[in-house]
Amino acid sequence: MSGSDERRNVSAQGTPCWVNLMVADLAVARAFYGEVLGWKFRSSSLDDQFLVATAGGHQVAGIGARRPGLAPASVWTPYFAVRDADVTAARIRERGATVAVGPMAMGDGRVGLAADRDGATFGFWEGYTLAWSPGEGQAPTRIDLQTRDVIDAAVFCGEVFGWAEGEDVDVAYRKDHVLVQLGGRVILSLRGGGVQTSPLAHLRPRWLVNFAVDDVERAVAAAMSAGGVSPEPSPATWAPSGFSRTLQDPDGGLFTLSQRDV
Repeated sequence: MSGSDERRNVSAQGTPCWVNLMVADLAVARAFYGEVLGWKFRSSSLDDQFLVATAGGHQVAGIGARRPGLAPASVWTPYFAVRDADVTAARIRERGATVAVGPMAMGDGRVGLAADRDGATFGFWEGYTLAWSPGEGQAPTRIDLQTRDVIDAAVFCGEVFGWAEGEDVDVAYRKDHVLVQLGGRVILSLRGGGVQTSPLAHLRPRWLVNFAVDDVERAVAAAMSAGGVSPEPSPATWAPSGFSRTLQDPDGGLFTLSQRDV
């Protein structure tokens, strides 16, 4: 998804393979995430208005400038690896959800952008990927879905992404949330609490990308100084240890922070 020649991996079916953020002001976003998360940035082969964020020399995420005329909202969007983008698009439509873009050719793969029945936006990618997976290396520590109905969302995602077809993918149902694990490692968390009719964007159903930092409070303070906000009331997020904080960047993009395991 980064447009890099380093793409050589084939991610497990239905698992996150990349995250992107499209923003109104690329320079502002670059300064903000560089300050809060310590990221460096380099150009990509996709577009001169699309940057790849790196940490420790490893690719973490993509941040690009929105095209004029596109929806104004900035949303961190996870992309899921699929074997057949056309099959995935058909599954999405068959279940009453929306395919907004594609599938279309991009680089050496095919990509689509969709929203589930509650409006949570996600992408899907057919093709080679980076050796990138939540909870490993410099990738986000996990991806969280804040949704209206956890079980309904888990069934939808499982059918669309083909989790039963994935290698070592396991879905664990808990009392109030669902965990998706890859080889015993949590990569996704699905939780309730999303309110479709809420006027507050951070309370509506959506995917949230969680980044691990060495010091959550230092990162929060840096975000506030760089023009970010902490939305209230803050949505609940699952964390394996410690706590998780939800933040909003200067362009409205929501993400969460958790303490890095040592």
